[in-house]
Amino acid sequence: MSTDKNSPNSPEPIDQETIEKIKKELMIRREQLIKDLNEMSGNKENKNDLKVKFPDFGDKSDENAQEIGEYSTNIATEKVLESTLRDIENTLERIEKGTYGICKYCGKPIGKKRMLARNVASACVACKTKLQSQV
Repeated sequence: MSTDKNSPNSPEPIDQETIEKIKKELMIRREQLIKDLNEMSGNKENKNDLKVKFPDFGDKSDENAQEIGEYSTNIATEKVLESTLRDIENTLERIEKGTYGICKYCGKPIGKKRMLARNVASACVACKTKLQSQV
């Protein structure tokens, strides 16, 4: 698929108004993720210490099993939240640098529809498809 500006298959470029709307949404999501990570860690003040704490339900074997189960779930959830937070922060950085909506592999516009569907995308559909087929 060609992304030449004159091509009928070219993705519609993303406009500044849409970028600002996405930026606001990302900043709200970022604050919510930080809040969620703080709650999971039991840490309300220190944003540098957001690691999940091991729960303490008691010393009985069923309580120990419950602690391990909850801790394992919390660790997996924490990894997803941290990854999402990292994606959002990288996206906000690209917005500030003026490179948002540009594919990091081919340098062509990603397109408004894709950016609205996956606002943290850093690759166009063609490059992402190519990368996924190599795995």
